[in-house]
Amino acid sequence: MAEQAETLRRTPLSRDRVLRAAVALADEAGIESLSMRNLAQDLGVVPMALYKHVTNKDELLDGMIDVVVGEIDPPLPDAAWKHVVRQRILSARQVLRRHPWAPLAIESRNMATPGVLAYLDSMIGTFRAGGFSVDLAHHVMHAMGSRILGFSQELFDASRRAGRSGTTEPEPPTALPPEVAARFPHVAEIAMAASHDDGSVVGQGCDDQFEFEFALDLLLDGIERLQQQGWSSSRRPR
Repeated sequence: MAEQAETLRRTPLSRDRVLRAAVALADEAGIESLSMRNLAQDLGVVPMALYKHVTNKDELLDGMIDVVVGEIDPPLPDAAWKHVVRQRILSARQVLRRHPWAPLAIESRNMATPGVLAYLDSMIGTFRAGGFSVDLAHHVMHAMGSRILGFSQELFDASRRAGRSGTTEPEPPTALPPEVAARFPHVAEIAMAASHDDGSVVGQGCDDQFEFEFALDLLLDGIERLQQQGWSSSRRPR
C-alpha cells in the first residue's frame, strides 16, 4: 500500500487527477471538508500547484460535478424513449448514492456545468427522437425537475434545507409538536406515515428508492399519455 501511495504521489498532476482526487475526498469526508490545502495534501503537492489546473474552488466544484455526471450510463441504442429515460435516471440515482454530496453541490451552482448541460441535452434529445414536440419536451423537463438527475427535493426533508453533509447519518422522523399537528392534521399524518429504507436514501429525508421510482413512474406514464395524445400547451384544458 505504501508503494502504491508513493507511485500515485509521483504521477504527474493533471486536471483530471485533481478533480478525481477532490471527488474522492468529498466522498470520504463530506464536501465541507474540501479545501485546496486538504486536496493538495492528499495529492502530495503544494496548494499553489493546484491552481495550474483549476483557477479557484468554484471551478474545482464545477469540475467535480462533471466527473460525477460523467459516470451516468449513456443512452441505450435503439430503445424506446421511456425505457431510455427511466434507465438513465435510475443510473443517475445510483451515481448519487456513491457521491451523496453531489445533489446539494448541483443545486448550489448558479449555472449548470458543461457536464450537466450535456446530460440534459442528451435527455431532451431522447424525448425529441421519441416524437415529442419542442413544446411538450419543454414542459416535461420542468415537470421532471431535479428528478431527471436522480434526486428529488422533498417537502419533509429539513436536513437538505439545512445543508447537512451526505455523510451524516439520517435521523428518524419525529412527531410534530401537538399544537402544530392539531392545526395541520393532514401534514402531520403524512409526515409520520411512511416507513423509509435508510439504505437507499440520497442524503436524508423521504427520498427513498421506492418513493423515487413511484413518482418517476407516475410522471413517465403521464408523459407517455400526453405524447400519444399529441398534447400542446396551446390546447391544454383551461
